[in-house]
Amino acid sequence: MTGLSTLLIFVGLFLLGGAVSFWKQGQPKAVITVLGIGSALSLLAGVLRLEV
Repeated sequence: MTGLSTLLIFVGLFLLGGAVSFWKQGQPKAVITVLGIGSALSLLAGVLRLEV
């Protein structure tokens, strides 16, 4: 596991946690959507960079 893939996965999980928190607070759907998309892209990039 390289440092960049670890960082991307961590950022993706952080954004996912933010999206869940904003959803529970009743924030606008656009903000939740942007955080969800950013989280998914970051997690996907981190997983694809893993050296298996």
